[in-house]
Amino acid sequence: MPGMNDILAVILGGGRGTRLFPLTKLRSKPAVPIAGKYRLIDIPLSNCINSGIFRIDVLTQFNSHSLHRHINQTYNFDVFHTGFVEILAAEQTPTVVEGWYQGTADALRKQLFQIRSARAKFVLVLAGDHLYRMDYSPMANFHWEHKADITVAVQPVPREEAPRLGILKRDQDARISDFIEKPKDPAVQANLSAVTMKNAHS
Repeated sequence: MPGMNDILAVILGGGRGTRLFPLTKLRSKPAVPIAGKYRLIDIPLSNCINSGIFRIDVLTQFNSHSLHRHINQTYNFDVFHTGFVEILAAEQTPTVVEGWYQGTADALRKQLFQIRSARAKFVLVLAGDHLYRMDYSPMANFHWEHKADITVAVQPVPREEAPRLGILKRDQDARISDFIEKPKDPAVQANLSAVTMKNAHS
């Protein structure tokens, strides 16, 4: 069975972060200070390291100077360690004229060459501005045991929060049976209200 060393974590560095303004006036959401000397980006980075994932790419684009400085000063493995925390900034190339990321999927598409160059067998995609603690190894084992193409970790949310989130539904064998991005229709929300799992796969 594969191991955690076969995983590359890709952390999305966030956009404008308007809901946290004015904290994001001069910095991106993942760079917002929390608990003294820490930043929001430290949450997924710590989760990765504590889960045994030591190859990490952070995708950045908006108000990113503070975030870059924090990562460069904080995450330096010694010369005997094969891990890395690497920043992949949005950029224009001969094949990508529109350099800004237009969303999660677009960010991954535009950095596909760099992601593939890590030669990892699996890619774990994470948000850089979420506050939670998680060991990713049970989810990785779930993914491998089910021989899934994609595995998604989710949690139940109140129905009133559904219009601002992606909501999915699973069947009895944990396969994703339906997904709606930010549903506004109450009837659609009712149909997808049975989100009660930690992991689902496709």
